[in-house]
This record gives sequence, structure tokens and C-alpha cells, in this order.
Amino acid sequence: MKKIVVLVIVFIGLLLTPGWAGQDLFIKNGTLLTITKGIISGGDILIIDGKIRQIGQDLAPPEGIPVVDATGLYVMPGIIDSHTHIALSGTNEGSVAISSEVRMKDVINAEDTSIYTALTGGVTMVHTMHGSANPIGGENVVLKLKWGKTAEDMYVPYAYRTLKFALGENPKRANMMVVSANPRYPQTRMGVVAIIRREFEKARAYMEEWKRYNQLKKNKKLVSFLLPPRRNLRLEPLVLMMEGKMVARCHTYQADETLEFIKLSKEFGFKIGAFEHAWEAYKIAKELAAEKIGISVFADSWAYKMEAYQGIAYMAAFCAKNGVLVSINSDSGERIRRLFNDAAKTMRYGDLSEEEALKLITINPAIQLGVEKRVGSLEVGKDADIAIFKEHPLSAFTRCEKTIIEGEIYFDRAKYLEEQKKKEQKKKEKAEKKTPKGGLK
Repeated sequence: MKKIVVLVIVFIGLLLTPGWAGQDLFIKNGTLLTITKGIISGGDILIIDGKIRQIGQDLAPPEGIPVVDATGLYVMPGIIDSHTHIALSGTNEGSVAISSEVRMKDVINAEDTSIYTALTGGVTMVHTMHGSANPIGGENVVLKLKWGKTAEDMYVPYAYRTLKFALGENPKRANMMVVSANPRYPQTRMGVVAIIRREFEKARAYMEEWKRYNQLKKNKKLVSFLLPPRRNLRLEPLVLMMEGKMVARCHTYQADETLEFIKLSKEFGFKIGAFEHAWEAYKIAKELAAEKIGISVFADSWAYKMEAYQGIAYMAAFCAKNGVLVSINSDSGERIRRLFNDAAKTMRYGDLSEEEALKLITINPAIQLGVEKRVGSLEVGKDADIAIFKEHPLSAFTRCEKTIIEGEIYFDRAKYLEEQKKKEQKKKEKAEKKTPKGGLK
């Protein structure tokens, strides 16, 4: 009897867990751009409990399930933005150089209208990050853009835990953001690398201290005399990195300091998930490919500061063709709504195929975030995170019609326009009531 009660309690707990179960939906007769399994013309997708259960042609939906007619439309996996700063109540803890103890998941702003803006462009998932004012910033967070839901509903717990690093111009000029008689260290590129190394040395000593304590704890005679080391929240994320439980996401521009950070990762045994921006990555594409380190970059928009001066339009495509895992990001609450346009630029500048271009905003960022088993392509068993476009998503004339997360429609352009029309009508009727009969005199 006790076992039955426990099972019932566990089951109820799962039901009450935010985001536990998705919606049922049937998408019929669309052109399916699966990303990993080719293109299916006149294809159907059966979604049960937020998961893709069947993909194919001439499927029959279960009775009573909502149906979306995608005839003449293009259906693709939801777009993933691997570098943005939306949905946060803070971005930079610029008062200190090292702020690895801060966490973006503590300041998720579920009411940020940029979430809805992103949905209008087919974006379903974002990696929203600490800024670049610090050589070592805070822990980033991955979110599904479930507009209207809570921060807890949006949080993606199965993604990689990532820590933000920044090199070069931004962290060394961040002193200007801090009102102080004594400017913050570092103020040079060499200082940026030195302070990161210094912090890892501290973290390594801290890790060894805990190892000795845990070893001594095994001796029962000593247990009553032992005191644990004092916890250091600033060093703990760096220890997790050296233990392989977190990965680095590093803001960088120049090729030389990018290579320097790779050396640093080998010195302390941590993994680099991706370099951000990395406008000179084309100079070291072979080295990045050999180290299996990806880049998360703009499609264009270079030369906006000295570090970005040597950026080239062909950079993303060139690196992709040379074996680097590339994703296109927005770093913006505005550009985020047109990442499909940015992906298309790599066909013009670099001659990527349609499939290769679409990978830059779907499966590639999914791999970089460690979520490729759940999202990034249209496959049976994956989450039903889907974007439906009027024309091919790489067309200059397309637009997103519907954005779906786990089977639930979070953006519907037709519905939105109808609601706007009703609002305008009500506004007009209200104004007419206030106007005296016979009009103004």
C-alpha cells in the first residue's frame, strides 16, 4: 500500500512539474526541411505530448487532434540562437573583473518582449549570456521561448552549463564603465589573460584543498577533528570546468589571443564550447577544426570596432567548409527575428548549400549547446520545436507564419493580425462614441 501511495505522489509531482508534458498537434502536407534527413514534399508530422511521434506522407491524425494545414508552406526545426542577451534583468556585473559566481538563470525576465519578437522569426531556443565586460563573467542559461509562461517553464536544464569569458577590447575598456578613482585591473590584453590564469591557479589550489579534506574524511579517527574548507562561490565554477562539468564560451576577436585561450584551456584542462564573434577565425580555421572548437558568429556586420576590422563576409562559410562547427547568432533583441536571412547570406558569401546554411541556425547551435538529441532537426523522438514559413526560409521574401514549441503554438501570424484588427476596430468605435453627433463645429 505504501508503495502505491509513493508512486501516486511521484506521478502527481511529475504532472505539476513545469513543462513536463507538451501538446498534441498534427501538421499536414507541408514541405518538411528536416535538416538531417533531407526534404519531404507533402509531408506530415504527428506530435503527441510535445514530441514528434511520426514523420512521413499521407499520415492519419488521431481523432480530435488539432490540425495545422501547411499546404504550400515550409516546415523546419525551430531556430536556435546560440548567443544573445534577451530575457534577462541584467547582463554585465562590471564592478569587478571576475564575477564567475553570478548566474543568468537568477535574473530571467519572462516578460521581456524580445521573447515575442524572437518567436515572430521562428526562434524557439536561445543561449542567453552574461556580457563581455569581464575576463570571467557569469554562468549563462539556455531557454525555450515559451512566451506567457514562467521563467521556470523556459529554463532548459539538460543543456551544457557554460561560463562566459571575454578577451581583448571589451574587458580591458570596461574600466570606463566603473566610476572609481582607481581603474579596474586589467587594462591590457596581457592583463586579461594573466587574470584568467591567476583565477584558475586559485581554483586549482581550492580543488586540491577539497580533495585532501575528502581523503582525510575517510579516516574515522580524524572525522571529528576535521573542518571543511570555506566555500568559495567564485572559484567553484572554475573547479567544475576543470572537472569537465562546465564549458567555456569565450568572446574573442583576434586570432592571436584566440590561440592563447586555447593554450590556457590545455594548461588547466577545461573544454571550450565555442568562441563568440571570432572575426579572425578564418585565419586559424585549421587549428579550430583540429581542436574541435566551434564558433558562434555574425553573418556580417564587421568593422564596427578595431578588433572587428579584419572581418570578412566569407568567414562563416569558409570556416564551415574547413571543418569548424559554425553557428550564426544575433547578439541582439532585434536581429534575432531574422536569423534565417542571416543564414542565407552564407550562400551568397561562401556558396554554402541550402542545407548547410540552415544547419548554421538549427543543428549546429544545438550541438554547441549539448541539446542536439532533443532539438535542431525534425526527427522522430525529438521535441516538437518547429517554425513554419510562407516561402522557403532562405528566401528574401519569406516570413514566419507559426512558431511551435513542444507542440504548442506560441506565435500565429494570422491570429496576431486578426487580434490587431479587432483592437483597431474597438479603438475606432470608442473614438466615434466620444465624437458628438453632427461632428465637430
